[in-house]
Amino acid sequence: MSRIAVIGAGAWGTALTVSLARRGGHRLTLWAHSPDHAAHLTDTGENTRYLPGFILPADVEITHDLNLAISGADIILCVTPSQALRSIMVQIAPVLTARQVLLSASKGIEEKTFLRMSQIMCEYAPDNPIGTLGGPSFAYEVAAAMPTAITLAVDDPILGKTLQDDFSSASLRTYRNEDVIGTELGGALKNVIALAAGVVTGLELGNNATSALITRGIAEITRLAMACGGRRETMSGLSGIGDLVLTCTGGLSRNRTVGVELGKGRKLNDIIAGLNGKVAEGVLTTTAALGLARRYGVEMPITEQMAAILHEEKAPLDAIGDLMSRPGRTE
Repeated sequence: MSRIAVIGAGAWGTALTVSLARRGGHRLTLWAHSPDHAAHLTDTGENTRYLPGFILPADVEITHDLNLAISGADIILCVTPSQALRSIMVQIAPVLTARQVLLSASKGIEEKTFLRMSQIMCEYAPDNPIGTLGGPSFAYEVAAAMPTAITLAVDDPILGKTLQDDFSSASLRTYRNEDVIGTELGGALKNVIALAAGVVTGLELGNNATSALITRGIAEITRLAMACGGRRETMSGLSGIGDLVLTCTGGLSRNRTVGVELGKGRKLNDIIAGLNGKVAEGVLTTTAALGLARRYGVEMPITEQMAAILHEEKAPLDAIGDLMSRPGRTE
């Protein structure tokens, strides 16, 4: 039995808690940032704001006390928005023990530093084992026990096997690898391409355009991931092409939804307000991705155009036109 603290009671954190509880064999604690949210979860057992329709088992401990949540935990699973992880680490670092495993399930890059989630964790807990979860996994489908395959990346293969067993269940097939860099970047960068795929859909440009965007998107992601030290084969797996295809085509994708609305001509601030507190990670990851690309001298034309749409109010159709008119090159 493992004691697992899930840090973040949004849709994804709740879905992972439901999945782990259904698997059985763990002691689970779910931490909510808001005291009111924690109280609501405790009283009703249902996350009506972020993931309605699923009841948390009574033996899942729910708390707003961060120190209480991680006390005695074998695994600390961070499922906060990526821009909030540093704040969490500042708070828990003084009370961490070296044996506690830190796992990130947040798919983003810190906007100002361009750091991956595992790098932020390592800043505050350099002696702790650190890993990440990735792969195509809508929260609703995981909570509903629909067949899902994810990947778990950690440097130590022995620990990786233990964690793989902890998360695997009849509905959640967990693979493992040792490429933390590639797994994290695949999960973060696909959100940027999903925004662009949504724009194509919102503009009603057809399936040919969407397919081309996804294909060139994985090429773009792979270039940057490899420049940062990731592996090409990771980009061909669940946390690369798998997560990209899901997020670019699935109706449950927040990032794709934001892109669709941008393509229809709506303003970004209005779209974000309509998410009711839910996060589309790609909006801020776009800026961070470009920062990384410049640092490593990597060309990312789709990301560049997406940044111009998001932050410079470039007309989406003009951005597509600029992509289509780029100089010819080999594939």
